[in-house]
Amino acid sequence: MSARTLTAGDVCTRIVAISFRSVRLAEAAQTMRDQQVGCLVVVEESDPGRTVVGILTDRDIVVSVLAKDQDARYMVVSQAMTADVVTAREEDSVLDVLELMRRKGVRRVPVTGPQAVLVGIVTLDDLLEVVSQEMQALAGAIGSGRARERAAHA
Repeated sequence: MSARTLTAGDVCTRIVAISFRSVRLAEAAQTMRDQQVGCLVVVEESDPGRTVVGILTDRDIVVSVLAKDQDARYMVVSQAMTADVVTAREEDSVLDVLELMRRKGVRRVPVTGPQAVLVGIVTLDDLLEVVSQEMQALAGAIGSGRARERAAHA
């Protein structure tokens, strides 16, 4: 991609909307609305820091609650979250994260540091922006090369 391989830690968003398993689902949904995010990383406090135990997406709420005619006021995050969460390590390359997302069919991946502590989140939109910037740089290099060739042969 570039002279220096970009990592998940380089491109992730470091301010992450979080929740805990015991939070009422209606409160979690309000947090998502207030913070204008499509997911909350579910964490638990541990000795090294906040570790990832799940992820709650807006789709999880629709599928687990609304589609089953459940009442979110009486449910907690652990009842709707995805517990088998896909994570990336801070040092994983952007290409590895893209492959992980493709293979697992996910659009959001929490990023962890040492001892599996949450450090950020990478979304497909984040990666699209990075790839787009790289493609623009590539197109610029091609255009410069063509201009140089025209000038040399004029």
